This record gives sequence, C-alpha cells and structure tokens, in this order.
Amino acid sequence: MIPLLILGLLKEKPGSYGYELLAIMNERHYKFVVNYTKGSFYYNIQQLEEKRMIQRIVEEREAESREKNKYILTDLGVEEFNRLMTKYGSKTDYINLSFYSAMLFEGAYDKEKMKELVLVQIKQTEKKIALLEDTLKNRADLMKNFRRMLENSLSHHKVNVDWFHGILKEIDTEITENGLSH
Repeated sequence: MIPLLILGLLKEKPGSYGYELLAIMNERHYKFVVNYTKGSFYYNIQQLEEKRMIQRIVEEREAESREKNKYILTDLGVEEFNRLMTKYGSKTDYINLSFYSAMLFEGAYDKEKMKELVLVQIKQTEKKIALLEDTLKNRADLMKNFRRMLENSLSHHKVNVDWFHGILKEIDTEITENGLSH
C-alpha cells in the first residue's frame, strides 16, 4: 500500500522531495488508512527507485553542502500506479485486528488477564475515536472521499468499543458466577 501512496502523491505533485511526500501523508492523516513509519516510507522510495518506477533528480544547493532529492514518476511508475489502483480498488478485505486472533483462545486464557486485554483494546480504540473525531471536526480541507473513509472508520471503531464492553460484561459475569480466574 505504501508504494501506491508514494506513486499517487508523485502523480499529484511531480518533483516533490521525499520529506515533502511524507509530510503530506502525515498532514492528510494517511496513517488512518495505511500503517507506515518514516523508515518504511523511505525504504519504499528506495525500492521504487531501484525498480525504475520513480526517478531521483539530484538538486545541489549552494548554501548547503547536502544534496536534495526530488522524485518524478517514470512511465513504469505510471503503469505500476494504474496496476496498484486496480489491485487495491477491486479488493474487499476483512478487517483484521490482532485482537481477533487472541479472541479465538479466550476460553483457554486466564479471565482476569483477558479482562485486562479487553480494557487495553477499549482504551486504544477510544483514543483512535478521539483522533478521528478531532480530525473530522478540525480539518475542513480533507478530500471528500477521504472524509468519508474516516467517517466509516470512526463507525467501525465505535462498534468495536460496544463489542469490547459486551465481552467485558461476559467475562465479569463468568468470574462472578464461577469464581473463576482461569
């Protein structure tokens, strides 16, 4: 997914510096859609360059001894952008939370420890909800479709919080009724 972001941004803003692309991704809150780090971003820039999908344009600055690298799409990069748009645009993925894997074995795990895990999920999800709500409220410049994606994500997180509270209630009932901890 990171290559699609980089190629798409270079299609929008040819001749951008790497740090400019990363700044745009951060400003637009792409982290809500794609998991990336600064390191993974620059790794993907390097890979795209090695595969000749983007071309580096070295710009020497007289006042600075460092070179600045701008990037542009190559014809191969445009083809890859189109391929990735088709690939990801026609895919319907399940929502994967790592927590789902842990839930498969909830019955075999210590109830008090499971309760702690659910509380962590609630706290983390409520934090995501607050970030999404803040972004939606305070960022009038969001692209229409990205705003819709964030609203959809917000709805999913709210449903998950309700689900987590239901799990907590069930665990509490089991502990109370059975005097269980495992």
